Amino acid sequence: MTNTTAAPAPDRQAAPAPLPSPDFRDLPRLIALMTGAEKHAPAAHSTLDALWVLYNRVLRVTPDTVDDPGRDRFLLSKGHGPMAYYAVLAAHGFFDKALLPGFGSYDSPLGHHPDRLLVPGAEIGSGSLGHGLPLAVGTVLGLRAQGLTDPRVWVLIGDAELDEGSNHEAIAHAGPAGLEQLHTLVIDNASATHGWPGGIASRFASAGWDAVTVDGRDHEALYEAFTTPHPGRPLAVVARVEPKN
Repeated sequence: MTNTTAAPAPDRQAAPAPLPSPDFRDLPRLIALMTGAEKHAPAAHSTLDALWVLYNRVLRVTPDTVDDPGRDRFLLSKGHGPMAYYAVLAAHGFFDKALLPGFGSYDSPLGHHPDRLLVPGAEIGSGSLGHGLPLAVGTVLGLRAQGLTDPRVWVLIGDAELDEGSNHEAIAHAGPAGLEQLHTLVIDNASATHGWPGGIASRFASAGWDAVTVDGRDHEALYEAFTTPHPGRPLAVVARVEPKN
C-alpha cells in the first residue's frame, strides 16, 4: 500500500511583510509628532506638497541608493524649517518614523537644521540662507568633472533667499554654463523683502534658464513642471503657495 502522506515542509523563515506604500495623507500626522518651540511651521508647511511630489514621483534616489554615485541629489537650502522634509524622508523609509518625536532634542539626529552626517538621505547641512543654490551649482560641476552626466541635482530654496547675493551669482553662472542637470525649486510664499519685477521666474529666464511658475499645492501641476524638458539649460520651478503669516 502506497503511503500518500505528504512529507513535512522544511522549516523556512517567513518572508518579511512588505512596507506600506507612502501615503501623502499620513504626512500631517508625522509632522505633528515633531514638537518644540523652534518649529518654523510656515516654512515647513509651505514645502510639503512640492517635497512629496519630488520624492514620490521624480527623484531617483531611495534608502538603498543614498550612496550610489548615479543617484539624483536633493539639497534643502530652506533648512530652517525641516519638519516636512523629515516627514517625507521618514514616509519613504530613509529613517525610522520613531525618530520623529525626538525632533530638536539633544540626542536626536533630527536637528532644527538638517545635518548631512546625521540624517540619512540629506546631502548637505543647511539652514543659513543663500547657500543651497551655490552648492547645487558646485555639485553639478563636480559631477561633470567625474563624467557623471545622468544624475540630476535639485535644490529647494525660499523666495526670500533670492535677496542673498550668493544666489544671484549662482543664477548668473548656471544659465550661460548650460547646467542642464541643475533644477531649482523656489517656494514662493511672498516673504521676500524686495520681490522681482515681472515675477521670480523672469529673474531666472533673463539669465538663460528655463523657468515656469505653478500652483505649489497642485500635485499634477508640480509633476508636469518638474518633468519639463529643458535641453541645454537649467530649470527653475517657482511654486506659489499661500503668503507667510
